[in-house]
Amino acid sequence: MSRFPLHLDLTGRRVLVVGGGAVAARRIGSLAGALVDVVAPEVVDGFPDVPLQRRAFRDSDVDGAWLVLACTGVVDDAVAAACEQRKVWCVRADDASLSPAWVPAVARVDDVVVSVTAGRDPRRAVGLRDALALALETGDLPLRRSRPGTGSVAVVGGGPGDPGLLTVRARRLLAGADVVVRDRLAPQVELPEGVEVVEVGKTPGGPSWDQRDIEALLVARAQDGKRVVRLKGGDVHVFARGIEEVAACADAGVAFEVVPGISSALAGPTLAGIPVTARGVTQTVSVVTAHLPPGDPGSTVDWDALARLGGTLVLLMAVGRLPAVCDALVAGGRDPSTPVAVVQDASLPTQRTIVTTLADAAADTADVRAPAVVVVGEVVAERHA
Repeated sequence: MSRFPLHLDLTGRRVLVVGGGAVAARRIGSLAGALVDVVAPEVVDGFPDVPLQRRAFRDSDVDGAWLVLACTGVVDDAVAAACEQRKVWCVRADDASLSPAWVPAVARVDDVVVSVTAGRDPRRAVGLRDALALALETGDLPLRRSRPGTGSVAVVGGGPGDPGLLTVRARRLLAGADVVVRDRLAPQVELPEGVEVVEVGKTPGGPSWDQRDIEALLVARAQDGKRVVRLKGGDVHVFARGIEEVAACADAGVAFEVVPGISSALAGPTLAGIPVTARGVTQTVSVVTAHLPPGDPGSTVDWDALARLGGTLVLLMAVGRLPAVCDALVAGGRDPSTPVAVVQDASLPTQRTIVTTLADAAADTADVRAPAVVVVGEVVAERHA
């Protein structure tokens, strides 16, 4: 038989695997769509759940098989001879040079399939396959479709601002996006040429997109067959309106997924060297939005209860309302000397941290601008930066 790599689709074809070791288990993982049978006296722990005959190999086992993988290291000569006699393709795991055919190393990332051969050097092919798979996973290779497909929306948390803190899943979705709908505080990410970018960030005290209009945009672009990434700052569901956007997609019958992001409520203190919990210091963390100041009729925050609770208090959207918040906490019983840290532009080159107290925070942070995270509690004294 001639010798060449097998790149054919194995869907629906019968493939016999002889052997039950780690090599056989790994090879089975690359046989997507095939009708796999295994013959082996024993199998390793965690072996794939496929039809298995626990016995020694017989020549007749190869009858009816389109492809046979000999992975025993013991009777591979006999397996190869039986295949040669019956004109069945055989791939030997012990010595590729003796095989009439060989299978590539295969990587599958979403709907992309990459197969690699490397001069009949399996280890080299596997190394290249793993490198390509990683590049696909992390969005370092072009994933964007050139033909229309089924539209979808991915609501993605982008983290505190540094693109390096995006998740691998977020990067992969951005690499394949047709449309990116981004918030003002979402990370700035280099995108493939031709991607439509829509800025829908809400500017404090300035012009802003209406939330219903953002939802309508997501749905409309997805219904046009576009892959849409809704890129938000922080996490999707931490003082954000991700659930409203998800609900709009669900109501419209649009396929969607949600990708968590690193919330600035945790990233900000950590990047400033502050643990939000510390043994012997505090066992509680409360994350609160100060979008509405204490005493505002629309606020549902019980500032007196937070003052009595103690522990660590992390405030988001508190810039401009910090003096009122500090006054409310002191009025509720919190010690005026309680340490306070304000972390501005967490994760960005412009990050800075101001350490003060509840009594002095108003004066010490007068020049702070958004975005900033406020940490109140004894953990601030544990800071190492």
